[in-house]
Amino acid sequence: MTDSLPTHKYGFRVAYQETDGQRRVHHANYLNYFERGRVEMLRDLGHNYKAIEDDGRMLVVAEMNVKYFAPAEFDDWLELTTTVVEIRKVRMRHLYQIHRGDQLIVEADSVIACVDRTGKLARLPNLESR
Repeated sequence: MTDSLPTHKYGFRVAYQETDGQRRVHHANYLNYFERGRVEMLRDLGHNYKAIEDDGRMLVVAEMNVKYFAPAEFDDWLELTTTVVEIRKVRMRHLYQIHRGDQLIVEADSVIACVDRTGKLARLPNLESR
């Protein structure tokens, strides 16, 4: 991906099991949402994450920073925007934003590293749009 780095939007409804006793999304579930956003972005670019793993490479979270601005609750409709902001030889950075309507709920950034089956750093697969 050299010309422009991709941005992906993914809408979803908060499920009851993702919430705590106050019907608010438990903070740890946002990490699952970010993972879903990365996987769906790859799919929309024409890649299958399972095939990447079958080829012997895994994309692992090396760093995650999350800022919570407002709670999301059971049955809320949320939109996750996932943006690739940097790609290097063995790692890439993503920015995530989750909105409920116009309200920013959560913002995060991550570093995702590519490793082989032994856990050694490996070159990222070619993730250009197919």
